[in-house]
Amino acid sequence: MSVSLALAVEVKQELFILNWDDYLDPELVSQFEKTHNAKLTQVFYSNDEDRTEKLLETDGKGYDLILSSGVDLSRYVKQGWIAPLEFDRAPNLKHLSMKWRQAFPEAEEYAVPFFWGTLGIVYRSDLVNMPITSWKQLFMPSEELRGKIGMIDDPRDVVAMALKSLGHSANSEDRQAIAKVQDVLRAQKPFVNNYLYISLDEDSSLVKGDIYASMAYSGDALMVAEHNEDIVYVLPEEGGNLWVDYFVLAKHSRNPDLAYAFLNFINDPENAAQMAEYVYYATPNMAAEKLLDKEFLADPTIYPDRESLKNSEFYKPLSPRTQRLRDSVGVEILH
Repeated sequence: MSVSLALAVEVKQELFILNWDDYLDPELVSQFEKTHNAKLTQVFYSNDEDRTEKLLETDGKGYDLILSSGVDLSRYVKQGWIAPLEFDRAPNLKHLSMKWRQAFPEAEEYAVPFFWGTLGIVYRSDLVNMPITSWKQLFMPSEELRGKIGMIDDPRDVVAMALKSLGHSANSEDRQAIAKVQDVLRAQKPFVNNYLYISLDEDSSLVKGDIYASMAYSGDALMVAEHNEDIVYVLPEEGGNLWVDYFVLAKHSRNPDLAYAFLNFINDPENAAQMAEYVYYATPNMAAEKLLDKEFLADPTIYPDRESLKNSEFYKPLSPRTQRLRDSVGVEILH
C-alpha cells in the first residue's frame, strides 16, 4: 500500500451534533466511530434557548444533526435550519412508535424521536418535613426551603410550571396570569439557591444537601439518585411538562450519509435499549422496549402511568406577543 493510499484510509469522517451534555452512551459512541471510521464531535447547549441562540449565530450551519425539543420543530423548519427526512435511508426508523413521531407539528416529516420524559420535582426526602407533591411547595415554599431550592435556567420551564402552580395551563396566554407568575417568582427568589441545572454526579448540590428540592427532568433525577437513596422524584399533582426530544437533520449538513448512518445505528433495537438504560429515559423504539428489563419498564419515573400523566402537557408554540412577555418575565428572574 502506498503512503498516500494509507493516509487516505486513515482519514476519518466527522459528524457534528448539537446536543444536551451526557445524552449519548460513550460506549455506543465509540462503537459507532469504529464501525464507520468516524469522529463524532458534540457541541453542548444548556437549555432550549441556548440551543436556538447557537443556531442563530451560524444560521443553522456547522452541524449535521441537531437534538431539538418538540415545541421548537416548527420554528426550526420556518428558519430553514432542518431538512425533511428520507426515512428509507435509515431502515431502523421503522421501529419508532407513531405516537411519538406525530406528537408535535412537523415531527412526522422532519424528526426522529430519541427519548421522552417529564419535568417535575426532585427532592431530599430526609431533609424536608413533609413529602413534596405539588408545584406550590416549590414556588410558594415553606420557610424550611429558604435558600435551598434549585431552579432550571430556562425561562420557558420556569414560567410554564409557575403557571401550573397557579392552576393555569403551561401554555396559558392570559396576561393577568403571567403577571401573577412574575409576582410569584419575585417572592420565591429569596428561597432559591441558584438558577442552574443540578449536576448529576456525587458532587451535586442535591447529594451534598446544599439544595433540598429542585426542578428536574425525570431521567436526570434517577441518575442523581444513584448517589443518595433519599433523593426522590415526583410528578406534581398539577402535572408537569411531557416532552419529547428529537434528532433532526441539519439542512446544511456536510455529511448527510453519516448522519443517516448514525440515526440508523442508535435505532438498532439493542443499541436503543442500551442508550435508554444509560440515560434512564423512556425510548420511543418499540423493538428496544422488548429488550429492556421488566424493572426498567415498571419504574413509574421512567414510564409514568396514564393517571399520573393526566394533568401533564406538551408545550405548544405561543403567539409572538405572549412569547415576548413570558421571556421578559423569565429573563428578569433568571438573570
